[in-house]
Amino acid sequence: MAEFFSRYRQFLPIVILALIVIAGTFFFLPRPAPTSLTIITPAPKPTPTVALIKIDVRGAVNQPGIYALAPGSRIQDALAAAGNLLANADASKLNLARKLNDGEQINVPRIGETPAASAPTTSAPRPAASTASAPSGKINLNLASQTELETLPGIGPTIARAIVDYREQSGKFKTLDEVKKVRGIGDALYDRIKDKISLE
Repeated sequence: MAEFFSRYRQFLPIVILALIVIAGTFFFLPRPAPTSLTIITPAPKPTPTVALIKIDVRGAVNQPGIYALAPGSRIQDALAAAGNLLANADASKLNLARKLNDGEQINVPRIGETPAASAPTTSAPRPAASTASAPSGKINLNLASQTELETLPGIGPTIARAIVDYREQSGKFKTLDEVKKVRGIGDALYDRIKDKISLE
């Protein structure tokens, strides 16, 4: 072994230097930067806003008041929002499947109570049905009976009765949009009937 080192001793510095150069080359070579993975999450689509309708629930319910419901809701939905019926409520007078209109009023009678829509009146007799329709086929607000008013879109017995009561208490309607002063008739319902009503 000593003879081997003595024979190749002159090459030893060269070998050591070569090893240092090789090691330094590997140490100082630039390493590739780690690749970062970016995950792009798509933004959720905004939920469209649905315009709600407002319904006035009165009478034999647990929580009478005004409730905002989804369009297309029915009377049974309004009653559920108002805490459902009282034990003495008479639901037989209501069509629970009827769709509601914005600004409508629901009056739930009690057992043995006459519904407001059919309450008797002591005022002067109403004109015959044939006088309530104008030649154009429109319903005359100042002459129409409750039954005729119920033929208008979105007008049920309760609102028809309210129109008659308003007319009897305040006198004849002077403008078409005055009918919006009647409880239960809002802008949306008025827009549905304005082309079907008249004052003459």
